[in-house]
Amino acid sequence: MTNMAKGTRESVLIIGGSGVVGSRTARTLRALYPDLPIAIGGRDLAKAAAVAEQVGRARPVRVDLERPDLGQPAGQAYGAVIMFVKDERMNALRFAQENGAAYVDISTVAFELAPEVALHAQRPRSAPILLASHWLAGSATLPTLHFARGYARVESVAIGVVLDEQDVGGPAAYADFERQTRAGLNALLLKDGRWIWVGGEESSRSFVTVDGTEVKGQIYPVLDPMSIAAATDARSIRFDLVLGETASRRRGEPFSTEIVIELEGVKNDGARGRSRHELVHPEGQAPMTAVGVAVAVERLLGLAGGERVAPGLYHPNALIDPEHMLDRLAAFGTRIRSA
Repeated sequence: MTNMAKGTRESVLIIGGSGVVGSRTARTLRALYPDLPIAIGGRDLAKAAAVAEQVGRARPVRVDLERPDLGQPAGQAYGAVIMFVKDERMNALRFAQENGAAYVDISTVAFELAPEVALHAQRPRSAPILLASHWLAGSATLPTLHFARGYARVESVAIGVVLDEQDVGGPAAYADFERQTRAGLNALLLKDGRWIWVGGEESSRSFVTVDGTEVKGQIYPVLDPMSIAAATDARSIRFDLVLGETASRRRGEPFSTEIVIELEGVKNDGARGRSRHELVHPEGQAPMTAVGVAVAVERLLGLAGGERVAPGLYHPNALIDPEHMLDRLAAFGTRIRSA
């Protein structure tokens, strides 16, 4: 392991980096950027050290979210702070603002945004803040916007995802899922051009999975509908989740993860049309989430060319080219099919 100089603006602190998705993200970043300094942050230094050893050119860091300085030495700064755990005190975001570090959050869903938005409004020029609590850190929204380029006008978008019940993740991911689903029966939906809170029968929808099985999904409060609405002219957008058995397990194989995107509108040739697109990763949700976060980090820090992102409040689609995201997903094992 190498030491990381204090104040390195290119270094990345992954809080929750020893968890299932955090460690996968660290390995993905290392595969893309062999020399990127990475700090694996967590409460258990031994676990963080084990992951840092696997990642290479990384170091373990004990993080205390109850402290404003996160328990970091005086003068320690990072180029980016990536959150894989819920920070109820907002100390990590304040720490990023104090140090001008990019901040990425993937666990704060629609009904929880107010504290982060308020901190940005108070200090709008302090740091770039990426609200990436989209499904698998943008793995549904950015492909949707890529496929929407085939339309002159998108009128409706329906996204259905299947998360295998064996693939919920580690303790932090399970805590996020449990917290978010408590509000899932009443979630925001764009219907006929109006944002409405829905519950009851309207909160569920049947769709067909990648192997032709019809399932019943439940509306889920991720940020995908808001981003897609801002980027398109669609008048109806909804996002539904099924927690159950994926198509691969029905075939007797290990769990996978599935995203089904259905678009309707006026195609570029002027004719009305519909299209269906499927994304499947045979190893489940962790590798897709890892790619989403890694692509966000490379864009925020300017690692793939271009300038570092200026302070501001962002969603992934404001920063990341959808085609680039699709290419990265495919390169790390996502299977993409248009039907």
